[in-house]
Amino acid sequence: MNFEHSEDRRMLADSLNRFVSEQFTTEQRNTVAYGAAGHSPQLYAQLADIGAIGALFPESAGGLGGAGFDISLVFECLGRGLLTEPLLGALLVGQGLVLAGNAAQQALLPDIIEGKLLAAFAHDEPGSHYERSNVSTQADKSTNGWVLNGAKGVVSFGEQAQWLLVSARVSGEQFDEQGIALFLVPGDAKGLSWRSYQRFDGGRASELKLDNVPLGEGALLGTTADGFAVLGRIFDYALLALASESIGAMDVAKQFTLEYLQTRKQFGVPIGSFQALQHRMADLLLEVEQARSSVINAAAAIDEPESIARSKALAAAKYTVGRIGTLVAEECIQLHGGIGMTWELPFAHYAKRLVMIDHQFGDEDHHLARYIELNRAH
Repeated sequence: MNFEHSEDRRMLADSLNRFVSEQFTTEQRNTVAYGAAGHSPQLYAQLADIGAIGALFPESAGGLGGAGFDISLVFECLGRGLLTEPLLGALLVGQGLVLAGNAAQQALLPDIIEGKLLAAFAHDEPGSHYERSNVSTQADKSTNGWVLNGAKGVVSFGEQAQWLLVSARVSGEQFDEQGIALFLVPGDAKGLSWRSYQRFDGGRASELKLDNVPLGEGALLGTTADGFAVLGRIFDYALLALASESIGAMDVAKQFTLEYLQTRKQFGVPIGSFQALQHRMADLLLEVEQARSSVINAAAAIDEPESIARSKALAAAKYTVGRIGTLVAEECIQLHGGIGMTWELPFAHYAKRLVMIDHQFGDEDHHLARYIELNRAH
């Protein structure tokens, strides 16, 4: 199998990497990431102009690609720059619209692709612990449509979003797969309230409360019967995007560490000449390449028809980057010594992001258990 990117993808990667390195220093990144908004609308618009958002969607939806390797490439570049821009929300909500949206809902796609519309995905609930079917938010039929009641947690850039894709239960018990539906909710809908906060690794997130939120008939995405299946595909894209972002961050973290080992001296020689440190670094480089292989496998598998093999590849990738990302963060901190965790150096922020990626959409323990379960089912 040929793992080399096409010419168009290489050009996009070059443009993204050059833009991030030239326009976004570590100090600028931290000012934006830990600022009041948690991201830069101007930078987000520039990323859209480059084609970063368009690359996440197929040409049939007005995008520029939409294949697994397109998505992986964009998020790897974001990981290298440690950007907190809300592209993950755009990907997840946008793919939901592509998969199941009606004509009116899909009319939002051009604005998402052009960076004019900020979208957020609201599925996790307090205490849900990564389980996709753990949905207690209720959607009740009304005379004119639907009424939503419940709570959602850790909604990235939720308070700033013009539209939210919200999961809610129309029937069944809390953990049932059947009876889950997806609704497109305006960010200014009556009955929505927020508690927003800064994320540990930069950016903003919110706790969302839905108190008798009225929605029209057209708010339902697809049908009430296919909500869980669409939700599963949205999760697939989330796993690929986060795993790819982790690879980008790992690459930069290992490069920082290699440079440090080559320049930091003890006893008059670079510490990288010490055999014990060479062995640790060699092991780390091998682990990063193993993680990269798992992400390549996931990017190739996500475009396949529904299959256990696809789900296994994505679970394996998320488990692998979770384990290795945490290892990279820990080892690189130790190889840097105490200076590695100072705010002024970029490495501390990469370490935080690598650890936090593990906890989004299921940590390594969750996906290892899921991989084992999928193997037994097969």
